[in-house]
Amino acid sequence: MSNLFDLSDKVIAITGAAGVLAGGTAKYLQEQGAYVIYLDLFEEVVDKTVEEAKKISDKCCGYACNVLDQTALDAVYEKLMANLGRLDVLINGAGGNMPGATIGPDQDVFDLKIEAYSKVLDLNLKGTVMPTMTFAKAFKAQKSGCVINFSSMSATQALTRVLGYSNAKAAIDNFTRWMATEMAVKYGDKVRVNALAPGFFIGNQNRALLINEDGSFTERGQQVINKTPFRRFGEQHEVYGTIHFLISEAAAFVSGVIIPVDGGFSAYTGV
Repeated sequence: MSNLFDLSDKVIAITGAAGVLAGGTAKYLQEQGAYVIYLDLFEEVVDKTVEEAKKISDKCCGYACNVLDQTALDAVYEKLMANLGRLDVLINGAGGNMPGATIGPDQDVFDLKIEAYSKVLDLNLKGTVMPTMTFAKAFKAQKSGCVINFSSMSATQALTRVLGYSNAKAAIDNFTRWMATEMAVKYGDKVRVNALAPGFFIGNQNRALLINEDGSFTERGQQVINKTPFRRFGEQHEVYGTIHFLISEAAAFVSGVIIPVDGGFSAYTGV
């Protein structure tokens, strides 16, 4: 039997590829021999990211792409199919939160800004649905392909303060199961859709929320650590292996699942 984890023939598109987790994943997959298409919002950021990626190998390219702009998505899809002829994997890494959709420690739920809430829903939910509906057309034609979505610990638990983000990620779980079913029933058992649910990793968006300037934990950071059996935050590279598995032939019979990568956070009640 051939190496079930070999990615050397995979063509992989990644949205949010200039971000921390998605960007690190993109570089890791390129190091494994995959051809990686870096997609992010701003052209100058994409250009810089691809310049760095070229130091790994020439098996990469990048496009500026707003995941909420159907015209932009269609244009990128047409370009990559014209240039590469196929697509094997879509990783929906674009997403995030914003202050107006987050309940501050001195606020209550009625202080929620609905406009910001709607933007967070759009970015995280529509920003996953729209690229999938665009790029997964290749999987329909090929009768093969794989989608990886990013869920969250907030999808299944009531994490305080992040209502909009939680609502969107709960919908991502539903969308993942729905598309896994739809694609397999309609287009065969070589089309798979799964999701990754990271625990707490430190990035630019949440650093101040979890860690003080002196390196100690904030009150919220300590609450997270108390509910994480590993008693630490995740390291960026600790998501790579799960994604590698899900897009490889080793996961050929795996679809419609959401896999936590969380140091036990989702399994632990705190008592």
